[in-house]
Amino acid sequence: MLKNRIGTAIGVVLVLVWCLLPVAWVISLSFKSQESITVGNPGFLPADGTGAGWSNYQAVLENEQFRRAIFNSLGICLIATALSVILATLAAYAIARLEFKGKKFVLTTALVIAMFPVVSLVGPLFDMWRAFGIYDTWPGLIIPYMSFTLPLAIWTLSAFFREIPWEMEQAAQVDGATSWQAFRKVIVPLAAPGVFTAAILTFFFAWNDFVFGISLTSTEDSRPIPAALSFFVGADPFLRPASLLAAGAVVATVPIVIIVLIFQRKIVAGLTSGAVKG
Repeated sequence: MLKNRIGTAIGVVLVLVWCLLPVAWVISLSFKSQESITVGNPGFLPADGTGAGWSNYQAVLENEQFRRAIFNSLGICLIATALSVILATLAAYAIARLEFKGKKFVLTTALVIAMFPVVSLVGPLFDMWRAFGIYDTWPGLIIPYMSFTLPLAIWTLSAFFREIPWEMEQAAQVDGATSWQAFRKVIVPLAAPGVFTAAILTFFFAWNDFVFGISLTSTEDSRPIPAALSFFVGADPFLRPASLLAAGAVVATVPIVIIVLIFQRKIVAGLTSGAVKG
């Protein structure tokens, strides 16, 4: 038993080091000065005490381009998440409760769409969005995000709705509730962990997207954070400001970390409750 515990502890430590070392390295770069990075300082902190401190973060937050990117990412991700979750909730309920031909085909197609390679759609979407006049706009990013997150949300939520006892909805209807009232006041609250999980997955996908953000935008009007970071080239295009890029990456990661820390219990409950019968 002792050997097993020691082996498990060593394995956990190795996994944590493997996963957290890149994060620690990026954070260390964000506190270094550009001069310290240029001379190739190998440590986590400058050996000569020439660290930039919080000045890199201050420079990033004072950058109008970065502030605009934060606003774009928040707006686009929240809208895409809200629309995807609402539509997925209605579609998943119909798939779980109604009997119709092709139900399995619909779920399989949704899963295939969610796994479709994103890069293969960039070219057609670029031409279509320019023809429709929505290139470099919020709708031009919201629609592609929904096209990939909606099938995944439908697949996830359909499992939760199947686990909810049908008798509870029937009891609400016997008490005088309409089908819509039973769905809104009984089914949706019971499926709240699944709805919340689908919303988190949708938001994560939209927030971390780079391909659509860099391909379907050309100005700062709608460019999200991952794409905006690629334009941080500095005065010399051959000497990129690695410290500012690292600080921007840390700032862009903070909202995701905060969401996970605050709602980690609900996320775990949502990911596990739909996988176990009863």
